[in-house]
Amino acid sequence: MTVRIGTRASKLALTQTQQTADQLAAVGGFPVELVHVRTDGDVLTGSLSQMGGTGVFVAALRDALLRNECDVAVHSLKDLPTGAAVGLSLAATPRRVDVRDVLCARDGLKLADLPAGARVGTGSPRRAAQLRAARHDLDIVDIRGNVDTRLGRVPGLPGNSTDQVVPGKSCDLDAVVLAAAGLQRIGRLDAVTEYLETDVMLPAAGQGSLAIECRTADAPPKPGSAEGSQAVLAQALAALDDPDTRLAVTAERALLARLEAGCAAPVGAYAYRKGSMLHLEAVVCAVDGTDTVRDKRASDGLTEVGATLLGIELAEALLSAGAADIADLQAS
Repeated sequence: MTVRIGTRASKLALTQTQQTADQLAAVGGFPVELVHVRTDGDVLTGSLSQMGGTGVFVAALRDALLRNECDVAVHSLKDLPTGAAVGLSLAATPRRVDVRDVLCARDGLKLADLPAGARVGTGSPRRAAQLRAARHDLDIVDIRGNVDTRLGRVPGLPGNSTDQVVPGKSCDLDAVVLAAAGLQRIGRLDAVTEYLETDVMLPAAGQGSLAIECRTADAPPKPGSAEGSQAVLAQALAALDDPDTRLAVTAERALLARLEAGCAAPVGAYAYRKGSMLHLEAVVCAVDGTDTVRDKRASDGLTEVGATLLGIELAEALLSAGAADIADLQAS
């Protein structure tokens, strides 16, 4: 049996999918092959928020699973919509890596050192809003492209292929903000000039985590459910699942779902287990950074149900504090 693993064809997607494929093959003892799937997010241009958020990177992979063109799909979990996909299951959440966002700036500059009017690139409304809240005097530029393309917009960063200034293409920005996890996976952490701690910039729900999705019939069974499989693939997927990561991302995604915040909403959330408690902190920002609502909660309910309830509880607190009035949320 060869297990077919669906992936986008970007450098980051291929790297993290190959790493996952190697782990599955090692645990399961079966051969694997990668199946390249082109998504709308790879084809369409323009602002990510106008295209419906990062969910545009997921739909084609899910369709390929449902058409039996692949057996497993690997996503960046922050790209995964919170709504359930009929016939599919989140089979594994491997151990999370660094959740933080990072600044990659010219001349080794940190966020506080950037001059007034400095041009900082990001394609994320969440990052843009928190940048504006931290530094209202920056010029935030909406950008698209893969990791190398974005880093190429900042002059002098290690690994860049040119120092030619071409507006909209290369060396025309003072800095960009990216996820530490992505840079780590493709070996470009040397471009980082500052790690932005969570008190400055809360990450996207699921940031730093991978989501391994498969057809529900092939997934490891959940406790108390007869649905799922005991086959070799299901056992291998279960072995890759990290319980603490699953609890954390479950809480974060439950918060997003209750807020009815799409992938492109200016919402940051970070959950982590410490001892017998699961902690969750979240922020909702006005797009222009002029107003924020931030709060945190903790729970000793170390189950998926407990994590879900924690996310809902914090979402309700944010809504009560006026989150829906400052951001484009569907919840009320």
